[in-house]
Amino acid sequence: MRAIRCNQYGPPESLSIEELPDLVPQAGQIVIDVKAASVNFPDVLIIQNKYQFKPPLPFTPGAEVAGIVRAVGDGVTQFRPGMRVVAYTQQGGFAEQAVADAAACVPLPDDADLETAAVFTLAYGTSHHAVVDRAALKAGETMLVLGAAGGVGLAAVEIGKALGARVIAAASSDEKLATCVAHGADATINYATEDLRERIKALTDGNGPDVIYDPVGGSYAEPAFRSIGWRGRYLVVGFANGDIPKLPFNLALLKGASIVGVFWGDFARREPQRNAAAFEQMVGWIREGKLTPLVSARYPLEDTARALNDMAQRRVLGKIVITP
Repeated sequence: MRAIRCNQYGPPESLSIEELPDLVPQAGQIVIDVKAASVNFPDVLIIQNKYQFKPPLPFTPGAEVAGIVRAVGDGVTQFRPGMRVVAYTQQGGFAEQAVADAAACVPLPDDADLETAAVFTLAYGTSHHAVVDRAALKAGETMLVLGAAGGVGLAAVEIGKALGARVIAAASSDEKLATCVAHGADATINYATEDLRERIKALTDGNGPDVIYDPVGGSYAEPAFRSIGWRGRYLVVGFANGDIPKLPFNLALLKGASIVGVFWGDFARREPQRNAAAFEQMVGWIREGKLTPLVSARYPLEDTARALNDMAQRRVLGKIVITP
C-alpha cells in the first residue's frame, strides 16, 4: 500500500510517499481501506514537532478517516469486512490503508457519504466540547467565532446556532464570511479590513460577547479578549496563526472572565461516555438539518503536501480531504 511518511520533522515538502506492506490488525483493531482522510490543522503541526502529540519517527500523519473495513483482529465482533466506518486514528490516515482500535470506530450506513463522515469527528467533536461542555453556551447569548470559515470554526457557528445563540463570525475575507453566513452566522467581521475591537463593540452594543471561540491565537487574541463581556468565557482552541498569545491576566480580573482550555482528544479519552453523548446529540442535529459539514476540496495522496500548505496558509474553507 502507498502511504505518506514523515521521516524527519519539517514542512509539508519534506514528506514522502512510500510503498509499505499491507497492514495487519492486532487484537481489538481493524484495518480500513481509506476512501477519505480529513486534513486538520494539527497535521501541519505534528510533522514539524510543534504539537502536544508527538509520534516517534517515522510515521504517517492523518488523524481521522472514513472507508471500508478490510480486516478485523481477534476479539472484534462489532465490525466485519465490507462495512463502512469512520475512525479517529490520531496518526496513519494519509495512506491507502489505516489501522484503528475498534473502540475508536463508528459504523456507518451503506449509503453514507464517506467524505462527509471523514471530516466530522475532530472538527465537530472539538467544537461541541468547546461550546457546549466548556463554555456552556446558552440560548440568547452571543458568541464570537474567530477563524470562523475553517473546519472547527464553521462547526462552532453551526453548533452555536443549534443552541439558539447569536453568532458573530470573524474571518479574513468577504468570501470566507459569505460561507459563514450560509452556515448560520448572524453577523460578520472582516478582521483584514475592519478594526476588530470597534466592530465587536458595535455588534454587541458595547457589552461584548458572552463566549469567544478562538482557534487562531496570534495577534487577534488580545483585542478579542479585551472586548469580552462580563462573566465571559474565552475558549482556547488552537493557534492557527502560529503564535501562542500572552494575555494579561488583569483583563480576566476586570471582566470576571474565564480563560478556558479545549483539548477534545484527551476529553474523548478521559470521558468517553460524555463524548458519546455529545455525538448522539449532534447526530440528532444532522437529522434536523442544523449541521451540514462543508467539504470544499479533495486532493489525491500525491498532493498531500499541497493540502497541508493550503491548510497552513489558511486558504481552506470548511474542511478538505485526502482521497487515496
